[in-house]
Amino acid sequence: MTALVDPALLTPALAQPETVLGALDFAGVAVFAITGALAAAREKHDLVTFAFFAAVTGVGGGTLRDLLIGAPVFWVHDWRYMAVCLFGALTVWLIGVGDWRFRALLWLDAVGLGAYGVMGAAKAWAYGVPPLVCIVMGALTACFGGIVRDLLAGQPSVLLRREITISAAILASTLYVVIRGSGLDRWPSAAIAAPLGFLLRAGALRWGWTLPAFPGGILRKGAS
Repeated sequence: MTALVDPALLTPALAQPETVLGALDFAGVAVFAITGALAAAREKHDLVTFAFFAAVTGVGGGTLRDLLIGAPVFWVHDWRYMAVCLFGALTVWLIGVGDWRFRALLWLDAVGLGAYGVMGAAKAWAYGVPPLVCIVMGALTACFGGIVRDLLAGQPSVLLRREITISAAILASTLYVVIRGSGLDRWPSAAIAAPLGFLLRAGALRWGWTLPAFPGGILRKGAS
């Protein structure tokens, strides 16, 4: 697998906030960490639980991705990721209570779905993973931390909701893979794919977009 890795995407610059994918990486960790802290705030937990929720949500998806593609787990080798998670938790704690919290959680989650959907696909691409699996890695990176967050908070998982959530991450990662495959550089590919993933989720939040449900009524009518 190592021989297939794209050297241009594995340079130290990838982990620098100054680069596009690096910025998306830190942005994804930050917004997901804040959503984890907001979930802890909604349940009125203490500061330690705030930090735990923020860390699990912020790095959970990327950890699963790295383990699956055989990459070094990113936050173990760069302390800044965990610092971002702890800073996000402390920020939410200091800001305090307010009716804005749930709305902020939803919109920050939308930002994270687009950013991390692209970042997950981009890192998998760098490790020579097949395009379809890159898309899956993008979706896992964007969604797994939120799934763990909801389970820890005792909230319904995104997997059990008909509203568009995971689909936004799939769109972002798919667009990135398709655009990269067409020959466009990684930076413009990310700049196109991440906002469109966010816009799909934003449309679901604003207008209630959902995917069609399974038409199980036909089976129920014939049941005894």
